Amino acid sequence: MTPTPNDGDATSLLMPGTEVEVVIRFSGEWAAGFEIAGVDQGRYHLRRRSDRAVLPATFAPRHVRPTWRPAARG
Repeated sequence: MTPTPNDGDATSLLMPGTEVEVVIRFSGEWAAGFEIAGVDQGRYHLRRRSDRAVLPATFAPRHVRPTWRPAARG
């Protein structure tokens, strides 16, 4: 599993609404299509962007990273 820039430091918690990827536990790959729904005791509640459903599990910061987007060309 690749370390993330958000490796559990409480000062770097992601804000609700931030688009994120989550690590797939079985393969170690990252899956896009989620956003932060909330933060509780340093763990993330995630919402699927496709149907707006909040997932029933919470996720540690090391399993979530902001979605990377290339800079827009001017």
